[in-house]
Amino acid sequence: MYQRIVGALQDDIASGRLHQGQSLPTHRALAKALGIDLTTVTRAYAEAQRQGLTEATVGRGTFVKARQQPGPRGPAAPGIDLSMNLPPQPAEADLDGRLAQTLAAVRAESGLAAYLTYQQPGGTAAERQAAAEWMQRLVPGLTPDRLVLAPGTQAALYCILLAHIAPGDTVITERLTYPGFKAAAAAAGVRLIGIDMDEEGIAPAGLDRAARAGAAKAVYLMPTLHNPTTATMSAERRARIAEIISKRGLMLIEDDPYSFLAPGPPPISALVPERAYLAASLSKCLAPGFRTSLVAVPDSAAAVRIASLFRATLQMPAPLMAAVATRWLRDGTANAVVEAVRAEAAARQVLAREVLGRHPYAGHPNGHHIWLPLPASWPAERFAAHLHGKGLAVVTGEAFATDATPPNAIRLALGAARGRAQLSKALEILSDALSVRAPDDNVV
Repeated sequence: MYQRIVGALQDDIASGRLHQGQSLPTHRALAKALGIDLTTVTRAYAEAQRQGLTEATVGRGTFVKARQQPGPRGPAAPGIDLSMNLPPQPAEADLDGRLAQTLAAVRAESGLAAYLTYQQPGGTAAERQAAAEWMQRLVPGLTPDRLVLAPGTQAALYCILLAHIAPGDTVITERLTYPGFKAAAAAAGVRLIGIDMDEEGIAPAGLDRAARAGAAKAVYLMPTLHNPTTATMSAERRARIAEIISKRGLMLIEDDPYSFLAPGPPPISALVPERAYLAASLSKCLAPGFRTSLVAVPDSAAAVRIASLFRATLQMPAPLMAAVATRWLRDGTANAVVEAVRAEAAARQVLAREVLGRHPYAGHPNGHHIWLPLPASWPAERFAAHLHGKGLAVVTGEAFATDATPPNAIRLALGAARGRAQLSKALEILSDALSVRAPDDNVV
């Protein structure tokens, strides 16, 4: 989607529909007009600026820039986009080499053409068996009949909402939550109630109060390495949340893309399996391109229902990628890649502490992102625009807020940097920006 926005800008500039110096909509206004995530617009504007299509001026906004022909020194250096929460891809992971080796093995065994046709929605029996065995580290005793392979967690979240929540119904979540879930809820016509958080995540008293009111049917949570705050629930907190879910008759939608990187207490779903969905994506621990999420469901009937919704919406995971993922889960490749990604994530967190140590922020030793509150002198939207002008794209708290009062903070996706050198440059830009006061609105 962000590339389509950039392409539309290119076309309109080339045709003369947009002219030099013309003001573009704010990130928020464009996201609202298109009905998409704020993060998508932020990424699109960052890419448009990187390509020299636009320029951002603090306090004024984003404008169409005059197109310049590359001079003798070549095109301008690209910007650094740390808005998308991606896993790093260290050389030790050897994704290219491992993927080539696995594709060769698949081709030798059954041929690649066998994976270019329709497959069973929710995964084949062999795929679900391998996934269930892998997931038993999170949910002991999980059986294949209680698991489906989804074409990404985003698809799973949407289909779970379609299966259980009617338009106009309410789902409880943290006050700050994953923008993808906000988008899925909006598409399904579902209302969200955001509950205050502390250092461990959602406040049990607030959850119980909202559930007791009776309007909500479900709760959506990310208990491990919460996006964006990085909060992680203790075992005691998870037990308390599970007790409330059971007592109040809620259904749990648990989003867990990080436990493979940061093992900790069992998921809440393991405490209330009969009323819980657990989506464990491979996007953050292996690579987003797999588009494969392992989803534990309450029972075999729920598995059939969700698989049928996959057929009605997104049909199935890409068969070839599902086959590769299954092999990696079985032969130890996935474990090796996870270890490499975890080590690189840890190194990047160390780098962040070294550069930003005097600026308070929240992070996790193995996490892909950090959450940085801003001083009152730097409103988040202006700060992000200032960073854009320096060639750095980040996401503000507004993208995650469930109400009209987003926190004055930004999320920085450390894993999105192409390497530690680029990340170091980005962190220096950020540190320098934090060290100065916001320019006056009237100063250009």
